[in-house]
Amino acid sequence: METLVERLRDAQALAKLVGEAPTFLNAVRQLPDMAKSEATVLITGETGTGKELVARAIHYLSPRAAFPFVPVHCGSLPDTLLEDELFGHERGAFTDARAQRRGLIAQAEHGTLFLDEVETMTLKAQVALLRVLQDKKFRALGSSAEQQADIRVVAATNAPLDHLVQAKSFRADLYYRLQVFSVHLPPLRERKGDIMSLLRHFLKKHAPSDRPEMQLAPGVSEALLAYDWPGNVRELESAIIRGIHLSRTNLIEVEDLGIPPIVDSQWNPRVTVVPVEACSLKTMKQKVIEMFEYDYLNRLMREHQGNVSHAAVAAGKERRDLGKLLKKYRIDPKLFHSMDSKSPG
Repeated sequence: METLVERLRDAQALAKLVGEAPTFLNAVRQLPDMAKSEATVLITGETGTGKELVARAIHYLSPRAAFPFVPVHCGSLPDTLLEDELFGHERGAFTDARAQRRGLIAQAEHGTLFLDEVETMTLKAQVALLRVLQDKKFRALGSSAEQQADIRVVAATNAPLDHLVQAKSFRADLYYRLQVFSVHLPPLRERKGDIMSLLRHFLKKHAPSDRPEMQLAPGVSEALLAYDWPGNVRELESAIIRGIHLSRTNLIEVEDLGIPPIVDSQWNPRVTVVPVEACSLKTMKQKVIEMFEYDYLNRLMREHQGNVSHAAVAAGKERRDLGKLLKKYRIDPKLFHSMDSKSPG
């Protein structure tokens, strides 16, 4: 039976995995069970889907949580440096080896070694990794003594490794060693119901202390849900950070985020139909408010023939504030001037 400390640790590790979409929950629901094992895990998914975050969750849910989590970006390790980076070296092992150096495997002792972009490893590197996984031993460069590799290996890829195996650019034996457990993370376009939850999470994480209550301007939530997010969660987080720093008020506009707006010749919040299951109550409430404001402003402009000053008095608002609202909804007062009754002659 789990202790209170274990349950708290589980909750803390999984708290950073934001999302309630069925595709996402199906992907992460077995993480606690995987974490209890010592077997390797292969995490697949497009760039930016959160593979390292899942790897960290596995580590912090595991019995190795008190020991290091060491990430390695395999694409940055050329053959000439690979063995030195992974295994380390003894003093005098080569010309510039003036002191002993511990490799990444030694640095991850008792903990987890996370191999990101594992598909970029050269065949020579794959052989070296396979030996570590098979024998649980390694030898530092220039040393005659073998050391025990007491590590858990978690790997990640955004490439179809099975296709690379067929093309003989990735070793089949290493592939099967790595994917004892597998986790596939869905792209953000397949879990759009999580966009608003992720947005709130990133706003809370990145909003400056002097602007803690930042919100979205009307129409932004629809643009967020309509966009396909090719960079996935990482792109969404970058957009939120950009929006926070480019916005001059507490309202973030679409242009602040750097994503395409919803294009319509006569923009109307009612044009974009968002499935109920893709929105939170707060999002749907905001949409209804936007629909009301759009209709109200159009009626107001018609009644006052586009005269913003008269309309502002009737609405009980400052002229400047009414002007901002009209701009947000792309309502041009000049279009209503022609509705004024024409005088005879």
